[in-house]
Amino acid sequence: MAFSIMERHKKLERNITLLGVLAFAAVTVGGIVEIAPLFWIDNTIEKVQGMRPYTPLEQAGRDIYIREGCYLCHSQMIRPFRDEVERYGHYSLAAESMYDHPFQWGSKRTGPDLARVGGKYSDEWHVQHLKDPRSVVPESIMPTYQFLAEKELNPGDMTAELQTLYQVGVPYSKTDIAKANDDLKAQADPEADTADLRKRYPKAQARDFDGDPKRLTEMDALVAYLQVLGTMVDVNAPAAQEDLAKEKGR
Repeated sequence: MAFSIMERHKKLERNITLLGVLAFAAVTVGGIVEIAPLFWIDNTIEKVQGMRPYTPLEQAGRDIYIREGCYLCHSQMIRPFRDEVERYGHYSLAAESMYDHPFQWGSKRTGPDLARVGGKYSDEWHVQHLKDPRSVVPESIMPTYQFLAEKELNPGDMTAELQTLYQVGVPYSKTDIAKANDDLKAQADPEADTADLRKRYPKAQARDFDGDPKRLTEMDALVAYLQVLGTMVDVNAPAAQEDLAKEKGR
């Protein structure tokens, strides 16, 4: 029996046309099984109240985060396992990454997950940690980023960046795009009127982030980004909704 199967398989391997047809059929069936169900799903990502696009300053900080390779050691995805939830907080929701291009889930943790680091530490802690990691975490192997506090923030034209993000689905308004460069400066200026910015970007934190209000530095942008991670969504609300859905499904 085994010999017969091997003989048939050898014939199949030698018949290029038949092998191609069967391979195409296998790929087609597999594709239909994986893709077809998506047509019956209204949305693969459930919208969650509170999610908004990043402010220009937060987006500039995110660009620095990616530029410096922070994602290589820090993930931004808390898995729904007890040990992770107890250490890092509520597990990550798909909607929390819906405006990330590219997302920062990561696949390796040399350092802790940062999905909910926003508000966990003060601005001063973040600045000191970036300047001299071992001064606050003695066992840290993170390199120093002192230069971020010394380098003026020069992200280029944020209007163009927000316009590009809008093109790929991030819901920035025309006003957001037009005021991008002004918003970036205002968010880190303690004396600026940020009422309009806060209205367009709910829960936006406007203040001097690096301890030097006279200068707008890359440290300002990166700390602003870190401080917003995990703060937009009331994670208890989605959890309650999921529990209710489970009860109804029983």
